[in-house]
Amino acid sequence: MLKRLLAVFTATFIALAGIAFAAELRQDHPSTYVVRKGDTLWDISARFLQKPWLWPEIWQANPQVKNPHRIYPGDVLSLVYIGGRPYLSSSGPQIKTGDAIGAIPLSQIEPFLKELTVVNDVESLPYVIGLEEDRLLSSAGQVAYVRGLSGAQAGQVVQIARPMQDYVRGKNFDYATDLNYRGERLHQNWSTHWAAGGASRDAPKGKRGLLGIELNKQALGEITQIQGEIAVVVLRDEGREVRVGDRVLPAEAAPYDSSFMPQAATNFPAHARVLSVTDAIRVGGPQTVIALSVGSSDGVRNGTTFSLWHDGAIRPDNVKHKFPLNAKSDSVAMPDDFLGHAMVFRTFDKVSYALIMDGIRPVRTGDLLKSPDATQ
Repeated sequence: MLKRLLAVFTATFIALAGIAFAAELRQDHPSTYVVRKGDTLWDISARFLQKPWLWPEIWQANPQVKNPHRIYPGDVLSLVYIGGRPYLSSSGPQIKTGDAIGAIPLSQIEPFLKELTVVNDVESLPYVIGLEEDRLLSSAGQVAYVRGLSGAQAGQVVQIARPMQDYVRGKNFDYATDLNYRGERLHQNWSTHWAAGGASRDAPKGKRGLLGIELNKQALGEITQIQGEIAVVVLRDEGREVRVGDRVLPAEAAPYDSSFMPQAATNFPAHARVLSVTDAIRVGGPQTVIALSVGSSDGVRNGTTFSLWHDGAIRPDNVKHKFPLNAKSDSVAMPDDFLGHAMVFRTFDKVSYALIMDGIRPVRTGDLLKSPDATQ
């Protein structure tokens, strides 16, 4: 009898779960969809689901193909029900041609995938100490002299990158500061610094301290000779101009993974915020790349989706109180303002980059990250 009751309970629970998840389907969802070139997993998921980050819950990988989780142009996606629960299954040619469909538009994020990296320390990295003929800037075919490349060999390819900004965890919120050619702070935005509760790059690990230092790839170069502690590096065709102070890193054969799917953020720190908006601006909207103050050490992975919120304003009650001081002492916190959603596409230890997928209000540095299902 007990086994029978458990079986009935389990079946009922599964049925109810299927009904509950079916409610997440869009009312106008198609029964089938033919994948096209230029589609993304986010776009396809949004055709079927009200919440595109629930894609892993609905996707039924095809075990008959080499890469079962990948979708290609020409594949036919069909909505089926298994045990009362909706799933998407794929049918199409067994031998796939062309590029697989990505989670987000590769054209929007490829420069950030290829050109940006985050490290915990720049002072210990090898650096460009001089350029051919004492130039201020050097380009393809010219020579850069690098100090600190111990153990390097002629013929080795290296990546030359420039410190751009550091990401710091303050007492109240996290923020970014621009760096000079030595990797030191170019200036200090004191209003942001003190609003964040003050922080130091030398602060102990914990609530305050350095989250990471962003470097921008400038060029690739090949080591042609080594004399003492100086390596001679000939710059390759691809890349930007190099200057004294640029850092040198090993060249990465595969610096990023573009194969991932949307998924809801879970169990991330409450302090998670937007660190910066790309292109040295403070406000961004859909299809803008932002840096976040959480990374792989916080459980964030490529595909992790957050909702973005602006802190609710603290407003004095000028209606109830005639005098400003009394009104200020009776201030009330307004609800946080929902801004949109963002999906992570590259992660580092304590920092990650994300693309704003949708939005109804501008996103600014310092805005909050919450679960994509958050309602307040």
